[in-house]
Amino acid sequence: MTVAEYPDLARPDRFTQLGLGWVPWLAPVPEAELTERQREALVEPARTKMPYFRLLARDPDALEARTLTDLDIFFNVDGGIGRAERELAATAASRVNGCVFCASVHSAAATRESGRRDDVQRLLDEGTDADLGDERWNAVVAASVSLTATPLGFGPDDVDRLRDAGLDDASIVDVIGGAAFFNWANRLMLSLGEPEVPAAR
Repeated sequence: MTVAEYPDLARPDRFTQLGLGWVPWLAPVPEAELTERQREALVEPARTKMPYFRLLARDPDALEARTLTDLDIFFNVDGGIGRAERELAATAASRVNGCVFCASVHSAAATRESGRRDDVQRLLDEGTDADLGDERWNAVVAASVSLTATPLGFGPDDVDRLRDAGLDDASIVDVIGGAAFFNWANRLMLSLGEPEVPAAR
């Protein structure tokens, strides 16, 4: 399989909440050639337009498990923490890992769910040590960073800080889920391609 190079790609030079594109280094499955099993594994039909998911469709079983896990972590809000803090955990992990694309998607979602654009942007601009204005958000970011830097570094102090900030056990599990999933997902995306600033901007 040929590795694609993009010498003239408009690469983002900072973390942003604006939508970015993404280009693969390996060829995704062409949309017209997706099998029924691959389409089923995408879970959502709109993902057939996204080269990242069509690349992952080369292993449909892994893609389906990955997507169902992702959707459950971020959209199953019957209990636990709210969507904004789940997205914040994913943003913090992506900021630590340097995944500009994932950080753009999840920071925009954190803003959309919370209305706290300036606080979210501060996390992107200043890094994970930034004061986001309240202990709840600061604790979510700190726990996400501990888990991302090295999973064994996450421990009782992180859990105690989350509890002291008002999170119950189900909410703490949600923070862990958001950060842990993106700790893995960032590394997958970073190894398969790179972000671009869409030409329309």
